[in-house]
Amino acid sequence: MHATFARHMLVTLTAFALSASAARLHAETLTGTQSGAEISPSIIDRYTPADVTETPDFQKHVIPLLGRLGCNGRSCHGSFQGRGGFILSLFGYDFKADHAAMTAGDAPRVDLEKIDNSLIIAKPTDEDMHEGGQRFEIDSWEHRVLHNWIKSGAKFDEKSVAVLDHLDVSPEEIVFNNASQQAPLTVIAVWADGSREDVTPLCRFTTNDEAVAAIDENGKVSSGEPGDTHVVVAYDKAVVAIPVIRPVSKLIGDNYPAVPTPTKIDQLVVQKLRKLGVVPSDISSDEQFLRRVSLDIAGTLPTPKEIDQFLADQDPEKRAKKVDQLLETPAYVAKMTTLLCDITGNNDQQLVNVSPMRTGPAQEWYDWIYDRVAKNESYDKIAAGIILARSRLEGESYREYCEEMSDMYRDGGTFADREYMTHYWARREFRQPEERAIAFAYAFMGVRIQCAQCHKHPFDVWSKDDFDEFKTFFTGARFTAQPPRFDAEAFAEYTKMIEELDIDKELRGNQQRREFAKKLQNGKTVPFPELVVTPVRSANANKNAKNKKNRNGIAARSPEARVLGEEAIDLRDYEDVREPVMDWLKEQDNPYFARAIVNRIWATYFSVGIVHPTDDLSLGNPPSNEPLLDYLAKGFIANNYDLKWVHREIATSRTYQLSWTPNETNRLDTRNFSRAIPRRLPAEVAYDIIQQAITGDKGMENYLTDIDNRAIAIPGTRINGSASYPLQIFGRSERASNCDCDRSEEATLLQTVFLQNDFSLHSSMANGNSWIGEVEKSMNPKLDKRSTQSQQIQAQIKRLYEMMGKGRDAVQRLEANSNKEKVAEVRERLAAGKRRLEVLRKQLAKAKASEEEVAQAVPSSFESPAQMVTQAYLRTLSRQPNEKEMTISLSHLKEADDPVDGLHDLMWALLNTKEFIVNH
Repeated sequence: MHATFARHMLVTLTAFALSASAARLHAETLTGTQSGAEISPSIIDRYTPADVTETPDFQKHVIPLLGRLGCNGRSCHGSFQGRGGFILSLFGYDFKADHAAMTAGDAPRVDLEKIDNSLIIAKPTDEDMHEGGQRFEIDSWEHRVLHNWIKSGAKFDEKSVAVLDHLDVSPEEIVFNNASQQAPLTVIAVWADGSREDVTPLCRFTTNDEAVAAIDENGKVSSGEPGDTHVVVAYDKAVVAIPVIRPVSKLIGDNYPAVPTPTKIDQLVVQKLRKLGVVPSDISSDEQFLRRVSLDIAGTLPTPKEIDQFLADQDPEKRAKKVDQLLETPAYVAKMTTLLCDITGNNDQQLVNVSPMRTGPAQEWYDWIYDRVAKNESYDKIAAGIILARSRLEGESYREYCEEMSDMYRDGGTFADREYMTHYWARREFRQPEERAIAFAYAFMGVRIQCAQCHKHPFDVWSKDDFDEFKTFFTGARFTAQPPRFDAEAFAEYTKMIEELDIDKELRGNQQRREFAKKLQNGKTVPFPELVVTPVRSANANKNAKNKKNRNGIAARSPEARVLGEEAIDLRDYEDVREPVMDWLKEQDNPYFARAIVNRIWATYFSVGIVHPTDDLSLGNPPSNEPLLDYLAKGFIANNYDLKWVHREIATSRTYQLSWTPNETNRLDTRNFSRAIPRRLPAEVAYDIIQQAITGDKGMENYLTDIDNRAIAIPGTRINGSASYPLQIFGRSERASNCDCDRSEEATLLQTVFLQNDFSLHSSMANGNSWIGEVEKSMNPKLDKRSTQSQQIQAQIKRLYEMMGKGRDAVQRLEANSNKEKVAEVRERLAAGKRRLEVLRKQLAKAKASEEEVAQAVPSSFESPAQMVTQAYLRTLSRQPNEKEMTISLSHLKEADDPVDGLHDLMWALLNTKEFIVNH
């Protein structure tokens, strides 16, 4: 082995602590015995000598070198427009195009005769000549790589592109002890032919958190602030993330305190915290847990009665039993359905021409998912019902399908009974294969694949070719208003049906659909739009099919396709080309399907996912706790994709039940789950608990079961009524792009203004059906009477003031007209008004004095004012008030002119606390 390389590796071994697996990898790397193949030294070692004669490889060396120099970056020749007339593929993964850009055309960038006059050498070695400045020097190793490649003929054989098997990066984990440490990475490329090479100088290195760990172009990692992050290594098509940890305290290893880990989740979380020196917070109180779990599972506040019962319960399993209880409620079903509608994009503004009836396709979409969540149908079956959707079942004719649909709408049937949810494929923004591939990857894989439309994904393995192959699977399904003409039998049935209905054949669009709706209500069978699935036929499935179009102008499909870099699939073996995608998703080792949904569910409990953002499961954005995500995904699959299993596993863990109160070690932790993080509630839940807190006793108790009027049960994105504005300002998902970022849980000024000043909210708090309204009705009748009398006197005084004001105006007008008789008459009436005003003022004073005597009157349902205050706190904050809060509240009730007004003020103040509007 080259001596320089060996010394480099030995320095690496002493720079930081290595895990056992990383140490083994180092030993194998040093001897070259891991696979039996000798490791080629790095390109720096090989091309530093002046007499080097080796010819570099275009794919393995030249293109990665241009990446190291920044030539194919976004700000240089890798941008869409290129720079200086020279365009390279972004990050250099289109070898054919890049080779042509350098060697072809009227002004090639290489000169085979005068090598150093080649622009790819002359420009980057001349600071004045090159807009990007000097990138390397003559006689440097970079210069020799490019010089030797051009000298050998600047060759590239596109038919023999090398296949990278994987990258071995060592160490596998870096643990720093202080801010002054550095640690170099070593990257070994392992190719499919078994050859191995140190490619460290040719990699792209990035860090996910510059404050914790910086990394330079040579792969040297520098310690920063305490915490954890990943540095990302990219070479060829491979992307590898390496964890970097700097403990935040000395409580690591043997110094770490004993922490209970009753569940597998707790074991895996504490395993990571032990490395970080982070100690989890104490367990939450029963009150905190009950409120938190009720909001997270069912989007509902616990009732005061429920709180009292839970606190009194001495059963050590009561928390687990409460989780099970909540998972059996309609409120859980509605909240989980809303999450799945967010993910799959249930947007009624995108759904047009789905049926001749205006019954709301978004509601049908919601009902279809709700029905399956209520039955706890496995997630893979729910997904298959969407992904493999078709309108007609096997053997069903078009007429039979239309008869079934006509009967359903006419007789009040439910779309939820249908086997498939076809509306997913009917969205307007979901018609082109590219749109479908992107939205599908977001929804069912938690992946942002849109970058690969144009270039190699910067932080994952997918190239533009991978994207083009993947989108092929989404070309076989089409939502049509009528059967396609190639389905002669169905088209004939459609034509006959139109004739039987005896409607104007010239009608189209909405006019035709209105006529269909009328005929359907009169008992007729009418044509229905349908999702048509067409297989790849051998007739148009030839090797050049990608470049051809059929007679309808639609691109013909290749007979083969790959699911994001997997083995080629012959689509002619499938009646439905979506089937292999569904099969792939359900494979035990699929890296996306199960991980995406369990990660999203985890995020609903912790505000951040194990991978965050939750729709970015890329290699460059690794999990904060890989073993934890693996455990949940594998357990989910092993439990037959049971959604309740995921909720139960999370909610019964000690990790979920930790207090939000931080300690010295975890006060800055936001992604390792060492404590609960107070977090904004989803818009629907925020709106619902406001309504629940102010509603009457019976209404509050029914919130778990009576969900018809709850925001979490709103099907699509179109919202009518008083809920529209608050749901918008609290960040309800727009479902515009399938991106999880369509939902916002950020605090805004408008939210504060709504809670403080919204007229509809204040009106709802005081109406007869509200809790305050019920309290007012139950007050002492004497107090009700006196209160009414006082209000009546005040109303009389107000009217008298208005009349006297008009009288004074009249006097001025009459005096101007010298009408002395009328002036005297009006002045007499004004005098009588003043006398009456004095009487009313005395009556008002007397009424107020009487009201002050009964100001401390208590609702008949409460034994004391303190009990009323306690009830207000339980309704809103799900806890008892402390001594200070009780004192302040009682003082305000005592000072209020009317106890009901005082209670209204107290409820308003509680609704406007951070404690109410966040989950903690």
